[in-house]
Amino acid sequence: MADQVAAMCDQLIKAVNVIMDAETNHIYRLEALQFCEEFRESNNFCVPCGIQLADKSQPAVVRHFGLQILEHVIKFRWNNMQQQEKVQLKECAMQLLLKGTHSILEEESHIKDALSRIIVEMIKREWPQHWPDMLKEMEALTSEGEAQTELVMLILLRLAEDVITFQTLPTQRRRDIQQTLTQNMESIFSFMMAILHLNVEDYRKLKGSPGNELQARAHCRVAVATLNTLAGYIDWVSLVYITTGNCQLLEMLCLLLSEPELQLEAAECLLIAISRKGKLEDRKPFMLLFDDVAMHYILSAAQSADELALCKKSSESQAVDVVERRYIFLKRLCQVLCALGGQLCTLVGSEVEVDVPANLCKYLEALLAFTTHSSQFLKSSTLATWGALFRHETLSKEAVVVEMTIKYLRTSMTNLVKTGFPSRDDNPSCQYSRVDFDSDEDFNSFFNSFRAQQGEVLRTACRIVPLEAFQIAAEWLQYQVASPIDIGDTTSKTSEGLCSILSPSVVQWDAMTVFMECMTAQIFKSLEEEKLPVDQSMELLQAVLNYDNRDPLIMSCVLTNVSALFPFVIHRPQFLSQVLFKLFNAITFEVGQDSKAPRTRAVKNVRRHACSSIIKICRDYPQFILPCFDVFYNHVKKLFSSDPTLTHLEKCSLMEALVLISNQFKDFAKQKAFLDELMASVLTEWTSDEMRRVLWDPVTFLSFVGADQVVTKQSTDTASLNRGRLSFCLYAILGMVKRTRWPADLEEAKAGGFVVGYTPAGAPIYRNPCTAQFMVILPNLLALIRTQNSLFLPENMAHLSETFSKAHEMMDAERNMVLGLTQHFLDAYDSPLYRTNLERMQGFFSLLYENCFHVLGNAGMSLQQEFYTIARLAEELARSVFVSLDHLVLSCPQEYFEVLLCPLLGPLFSYMQQRLDVKWQVINQRTSINGDDEEEVVCHESKVTQEMLEEQLVRLLTREMMDFLTVSCISRKAHDPAANKEEIDEEDMMMDSVQSPFPAQPTAELTELGKCLMKHDNIYMSLLTLSFTSLSWKDTSNCHRTASIVCWTLLRQVIGGNLLPEAATWFYTSVLRGLQVHGQHEVCNSTLSLLAMLIYENLRPRFIELRAVMTQIPNISVEALDQYDHRLMDPTAQKVGEKKRKDQFRKLIAGTVGKALCQQFRKEVHIRNLPTLFKKQKTDKDTLNSEALGLAALFSPENNDL
Repeated sequence: MADQVAAMCDQLIKAVNVIMDAETNHIYRLEALQFCEEFRESNNFCVPCGIQLADKSQPAVVRHFGLQILEHVIKFRWNNMQQQEKVQLKECAMQLLLKGTHSILEEESHIKDALSRIIVEMIKREWPQHWPDMLKEMEALTSEGEAQTELVMLILLRLAEDVITFQTLPTQRRRDIQQTLTQNMESIFSFMMAILHLNVEDYRKLKGSPGNELQARAHCRVAVATLNTLAGYIDWVSLVYITTGNCQLLEMLCLLLSEPELQLEAAECLLIAISRKGKLEDRKPFMLLFDDVAMHYILSAAQSADELALCKKSSESQAVDVVERRYIFLKRLCQVLCALGGQLCTLVGSEVEVDVPANLCKYLEALLAFTTHSSQFLKSSTLATWGALFRHETLSKEAVVVEMTIKYLRTSMTNLVKTGFPSRDDNPSCQYSRVDFDSDEDFNSFFNSFRAQQGEVLRTACRIVPLEAFQIAAEWLQYQVASPIDIGDTTSKTSEGLCSILSPSVVQWDAMTVFMECMTAQIFKSLEEEKLPVDQSMELLQAVLNYDNRDPLIMSCVLTNVSALFPFVIHRPQFLSQVLFKLFNAITFEVGQDSKAPRTRAVKNVRRHACSSIIKICRDYPQFILPCFDVFYNHVKKLFSSDPTLTHLEKCSLMEALVLISNQFKDFAKQKAFLDELMASVLTEWTSDEMRRVLWDPVTFLSFVGADQVVTKQSTDTASLNRGRLSFCLYAILGMVKRTRWPADLEEAKAGGFVVGYTPAGAPIYRNPCTAQFMVILPNLLALIRTQNSLFLPENMAHLSETFSKAHEMMDAERNMVLGLTQHFLDAYDSPLYRTNLERMQGFFSLLYENCFHVLGNAGMSLQQEFYTIARLAEELARSVFVSLDHLVLSCPQEYFEVLLCPLLGPLFSYMQQRLDVKWQVINQRTSINGDDEEEVVCHESKVTQEMLEEQLVRLLTREMMDFLTVSCISRKAHDPAANKEEIDEEDMMMDSVQSPFPAQPTAELTELGKCLMKHDNIYMSLLTLSFTSLSWKDTSNCHRTASIVCWTLLRQVIGGNLLPEAATWFYTSVLRGLQVHGQHEVCNSTLSLLAMLIYENLRPRFIELRAVMTQIPNISVEALDQYDHRLMDPTAQKVGEKKRKDQFRKLIAGTVGKALCQQFRKEVHIRNLPTLFKKQKTDKDTLNSEALGLAALFSPENNDL
């Protein structure tokens, strides 16, 4: 036998070398792999060969393969092995631990890992019942040397990971091991602490001693392994072990922060410990870390690491590199401080009565030091803690916090400035950004999120010290106004002498503007009117209004400051005319004299910004603007007639602003007369005979907009004016419908002639001044929608010219957005808008289509009764629209559900169900494994991208449709607020985390519209079919949402009705199909399992066909099914608890649950349950001593029967 083993080992060594040799032929490598795999699966010499190959005389790659063989045997053959074989394998593994490795510094880490896995796999199968002395044997091993001690730590860590973190064991085994670990935790913790203390002491003694460097490194390695193992336990053990002995563990970890080789691991442990939740009383000892000594260790370690975090690339160069380990340590220390702040905010002011720490100032200074660090990541890490401190009811009133708030505001002046791009070298933060971010786009995305978070914290800080915040903002604004423009080295690509988005002046103005907006948003909420700094704010506003600059990026910031300071103008009306003059000037903003040159996005943004500012002022302060209405209106008319460069959108924005002011007339007749005058030209254009011919006939429409013309570089697109006419009409109509309102006050509405009657319920019926115009507009609007929907018909597609053949395809910007591709941030501002003719046409079609539906949606909200009483509206909408219109549905009064919404929504839901089902079938066919076809597809990258795009669009459409169904039919009840989640006992939390629990039963109800729709057989069947079919579409998010909210709420309404057996079976199988597709996702599994159980328990008594479905489930236990049915059907049968019933049902349908692709061909590991140690006994007796466990002596140290 020995000769056979030796020969097989030789073959295996050759095979491993062939596999690992980079020069090996592909076919030979495959043959060698197959040989090794077949040996592991079926050969009887696995154990002796594995042990021989794992001998330390072999090369590392061979030893690793030998250890893998042993691990494979334990994983997949253990249940079939004889007792003697198990004993032999266990003893051999222990010998490998004892003598089978090189010294701790020489041994490869992957060998240590593989060896520790073997022991852990045996522990998972036999401890504690059949290997009661395992912990003692591990403790004994540590006396054999540093290598063995490190291996023991790796074993304990891997055990905790498998049992607690990854939970890779059956429930009972996991519970047995976890409870045994918990029972022995005091001795385990003491053991690890002793090992750590001993090795740290020895390391400190030897590290500076000549000749003892290797021994010192060995002790250091053990200490690192022990800290890593502690980190695996600190996360879940009872807080008592962490805080015992006056927080001895935390004290030791703080001391280790000053050891460069151990500080990172110590900080990891400290972070995990301080981040723990649990009972507030148990967390109280964490406040010891606010003592001077602990704080000193944390601060000095941070200071030291910060000094060492950067090093010079070379002695000659001034360039520096980030030392990654030191930088990671800084991040962990920052997180430690933040976690400490979290505990502080939780404990202070709670029922456990924790006082504000005496040296809170020192803590805040430390936190501020990280907030002022060069690293943008470190700055961002502190934001949540600052926010919690500033919001805290008690702490925010402390003098030190108030003082620190002012310092924080001044720090924000630097932090809001967008600097630190990894590709640049103009700021110290660039060095750190190169470590944290892959590209400028990555950094830009992070900084936008970071700045939004800063805004939240800034607003909170401004509430604490509003006047000081105003003073800082005022100083900063005055400084920017007085400073000369600094273009920097990144000038605009399009205009000489203009700034780019990265120019120093732009980033400063931009940051100051954000600060100003945050401050003004809060100062009016925080101060009484008489305390507001009105005079000073007017000085600032005057400075901004007088500031004359032709740089578009800076001009945009100037306009934002004007808007931010405008609320102060309410107290000084004499400034209003100057503000409006500034904004009107900005509407016609140009950089140069050549108005025909294409404008950059930055210039367009200034003009749009001015329009938006005017609309915002008229929306928020219409009563204040009303006295200036005539001047405002005359100026707009003058602009329209004298400035040909105004775009349609800019004109419509000004019209919108006028409509907003006109709402303050509070006189129906006067407002209607004004709207008639304002919209006269638009109505004339829209209702003209020419426009009617265009809007009602697709071919004429295509010709009118120029989509049938071939446009070359030599020729011009003559139809652009026609497209402009159409766009202007729709924008103007939308502005009127969206903004025209009756007075909010009922008495004012009555006095102004807006109220025309009352509903039977007593609610007033209003009339809208724009209704008459809308009625004239509506026929052509519906005709335009119908025409646009028909453009996709083949006969109309044929009329598109070669230039515009792709006019109905997605624009590149939309395509990139759907695919998640980002545009370079510089291009968004600096590139001129040279769009191709095709891009212009695509943009036109897209906006025109969207605006049509915006008009209809807003009409429902604005006109209300007058809109929903239009004759034959449902029929006209069904003939033209046939798409989702949220506002239209949600604003509809209940009395019109039957006559308007039911005829409209019934066909819509039916059509969308069929359309989406076909689309998902195509996607499913693509994703099924088709061998050659799949490879052929992958070859064509553009085709793959197109398929990804199509699939994502179907997914988005599905979600939109199901959201619409939900909002139309389902009214969700608010859940009771949960108890304080932070106070859940840790051990309960550990024991309950075995499986993801079933979700609570759905508590949703039908809306009034939902009840109305469910009265119609064809509509409710469409709703049910759409909802249940969507469960098996490959969209996990939609499946979870629909199963948890929609399906049971709808089905419950018809359970008591005349449901056919075929329908009941279809509903049930639809849920099981959903489990097959999505069951590998725990969230979907829980939701679908609950839905399946609800359907089965409610329908099974009436439909025996459901049992036939159940019997077809793979591997179902018919006996268990009989028992379940008996309890369900027999009223006299003993009932079980709900949780147990759910678990039983889940086991019954387990065969339907599909596996993820990565799991489908994975070999199953089966770990048998052992006799449980922790069953509750009726009488107190020692289970271990009173029961013969049979194999108890199997792994006893005395057993040497090899």
